[in-house]
Amino acid sequence: MAEEPVSRQELIRRRRGGGFVGRRRELAVFRENLARAPGADTYQFLFHIHGLAGVGKSTLTRRWEEVAREAGAATAVVGDDVQSAVEVMEAISGQLGRQGCALKSFDKHLVVYRQKRHEADAALAVRGAGDNEGGPVAPGGPGSSARRAEPSSSSVLVAQAGVAGLGLVPGVGAFSGAVRPEQMAAGLDRARATLGALLRSHDDVRLVLSPLKVLTPRFLTDLAEVAGRRPQVVLFFDTYERTASLLDVWLRDMLIAEAYGTVPLNVQAVLSGQGALNPACWGDSLDLVTEVALEPFAEDEARALLAARAVTDERVVQVILRLSGRLPVLLDALARSRPQDVDAVGDPSDTAVDRFLKWETDPVRRDTILACALPRRVDEDICRAIAPASEADGLRWLRALPFLTDQAGQYRYHDVIRAPMLRVQRSRSPARWCRDHAHLASVFGAWRRDREEGRSADEFWDDAGWREHRLDETYHLLCARGRSALPDALHDAVRACGHSVESLRRWARLFVQAGQDTDNTATDDLILVGSRLLECTGQAAPSGRSGVSALAVLLSTPGLGTDGRALAYALRGRRHLLDGRYDLAIADYDAALALEPNLARAHTGRGRTHQMMRLYEQALTDYDHAVRLDPHVPRHLIHRISAYYNLRRYEEALADADRVLGLDPHDSAAMMYRGMIRHRMHRHEQALEDLTHAITVDSGYAWAYAVRGDVRHTLGHDEDALADLDRSLTLDPHSPWPHCWRAEVYRALGRYEEALADFDKAVELGPACGWFPYQSALTMRLTGSRDEADRWQRALDIYEAQGVAGPGGTDLGRSNLLVVLCALPDWARAEEQLHRFLSHAPSRHQIAEALEDLADLADLQRAVGGEAGRLAVVVGRLRGALGPV
Repeated sequence: MAEEPVSRQELIRRRRGGGFVGRRRELAVFRENLARAPGADTYQFLFHIHGLAGVGKSTLTRRWEEVAREAGAATAVVGDDVQSAVEVMEAISGQLGRQGCALKSFDKHLVVYRQKRHEADAALAVRGAGDNEGGPVAPGGPGSSARRAEPSSSSVLVAQAGVAGLGLVPGVGAFSGAVRPEQMAAGLDRARATLGALLRSHDDVRLVLSPLKVLTPRFLTDLAEVAGRRPQVVLFFDTYERTASLLDVWLRDMLIAEAYGTVPLNVQAVLSGQGALNPACWGDSLDLVTEVALEPFAEDEARALLAARAVTDERVVQVILRLSGRLPVLLDALARSRPQDVDAVGDPSDTAVDRFLKWETDPVRRDTILACALPRRVDEDICRAIAPASEADGLRWLRALPFLTDQAGQYRYHDVIRAPMLRVQRSRSPARWCRDHAHLASVFGAWRRDREEGRSADEFWDDAGWREHRLDETYHLLCARGRSALPDALHDAVRACGHSVESLRRWARLFVQAGQDTDNTATDDLILVGSRLLECTGQAAPSGRSGVSALAVLLSTPGLGTDGRALAYALRGRRHLLDGRYDLAIADYDAALALEPNLARAHTGRGRTHQMMRLYEQALTDYDHAVRLDPHVPRHLIHRISAYYNLRRYEEALADADRVLGLDPHDSAAMMYRGMIRHRMHRHEQALEDLTHAITVDSGYAWAYAVRGDVRHTLGHDEDALADLDRSLTLDPHSPWPHCWRAEVYRALGRYEEALADFDKAVELGPACGWFPYQSALTMRLTGSRDEADRWQRALDIYEAQGVAGPGGTDLGRSNLLVVLCALPDWARAEEQLHRFLSHAPSRHQIAEALEDLADLADLQRAVGGEAGRLAVVVGRLRGALGPV
């Protein structure tokens, strides 16, 4: 269809549209490349615009985008408001979607990622480090002796060795010297095992642990579909100097190495920032980058721009050239009102901003320009909240000014213009400066509170809109009140540490910006703490330790109040806990509780740490405190169930499970726990009902399938048991206990080769658990294999170590060692171990479980001609100690 003819004036308007004059060569470079066939020798797919602040990089970037759109390209512009590669892909997807080029598959997977990330965080908070190997608690069941599961280095250490964040933060990879490769490999194994139990699906675990590896290929697949329908897809990364540390490696791997999949040739990228590209990242690829260096306008270019704005008086031209330094953004700003007179040319106090404001003859508009420079961003709502009443719709003309940059409907002043405007307002009226910022803080505070209605603290911290309002509110409070606003701002930074590394970066940048924009007594503190926090989250920082480092910075910052310090210690304790640094975790939780004795999360965290150290009585005391403080919070009760279970206090564990289900009848974790407890109490049919109910509520609950498989094996329903265990391992192939239980079912069915293969897998996945080599050795004996000695020795070594371990591990270690010695058999040592076991007054449940294990052993030994008489003596002693049932 032929285009409508345009007038000469329309053509002139287009060429001067958006204030763009000059840069003809740079425009030609981009236009000519768009016209080339992708794949031609002269075709370029990666540009880098660079130059000083104010030289016109963002303006050229916007003009290039307009040129690309005119050529039929799909485009997206990403600024410095993104804090990770995931956010970049989300922003690009949103912009392309508004052009009719939705990335549907990526959007769907992004929703799943957000959901699973939230589920993982919530599940860790509920189950966390109190978990035992293979599932939420040490699983149990006659015939499997799964209660032998002990906490090990492979359980619930999601962030061990900094691995959990490596897939989240581009730029931190295997080449980071701060983390050894063997640490990273071990950390990944631990993280997979942990999240496998929590998320119940291997795909979900991979998504949460390595979102870039999962989401980027989906993003590229959808992008390729768009590229197939459009002549070009052009992605612009503006203010790249602020995001390069986050995006360099990811972009290089995607665009150059194609590490995430093929990128269509007609997909171009434009990086626009102040400095050169980092040679450590891009050095081998710089020959593929088309550099576009921007300098201040030459005098003839500057004069041409002024002439285009009808500024021709030589005296005025000379003033503007001097004040602007020929920087395009200042040239255009000073020329916009077409000044024709320079009465104050000789005034040495004149600045570019003063001159610009004097030339704006409308005092209301002048006040609006100054007022709208105060917030970090401007949109229609913000403009109405702060502009004079008669200019409530001022954004319509304000956004046409050359120094405002559009970012998805929100506008930001160019730093070169905004900074002097702020200085002018601070110096002219400090009282008004404080009053205006206080007003803005109240506006953003009201909007922030509106988003809190009906939500918990965790929920509104997950709301991006709430976080932006809170950031803006905090910025204006710091500008208005200075040091008196610092404690609350630091407290929010602590909360940001607990939320995400992206949130932490935003608060760190806020501190730096507030420090630069105000001259109050807190300026140096703000810039220092912000800069130190940014160092903790930068490209060179090991991501798994960034939270610990950032919290250390905040704890060392004067001004953080008692509540903030207590929370900081509790959050750092949690990070130490997840890293397996239990002594450090205990010290931090103790410090938190010394400051705030009623901080329930600190009691729970210390309880989880004690539980990982097998100090179950101390863990129970901590959980009791947490339950008393927050009696209606299910996660505290869930943790206490776990401690009761470890202590074999099944009746009390069952009461807590009933209590949780009274609060929420659909709590699948509580259903699963109750099923496991009833299983241990020989109430197998009731256990089966609970576990089936848990699976009905959550069909992806891998651990519930596993435990139900063990229950069905106990009831003699071996084919149903295999079906459940197969399903569990499909959902989570990295959990060791389902492999062990399936091996026991295979053994009962006489399928010894399959049983040994599963036992081998369990040993590989759970090397610190002695039950797996013990069961493997028994199976080898049934088959007549001569290779069982190594497995017996491995089980002995593990249980001997546990038998002399701290107070929490002794009962299990002693009873486990007794069973293994009877199985060997080594009757002399078995007699000694029996005496040692009984002399420590084990619980009735612990004695009963040892008897169950020995009964299972007797069944197996009859198959190979074991010494039933000697075993009967041990069993008789245990039954005597147990007393009447």
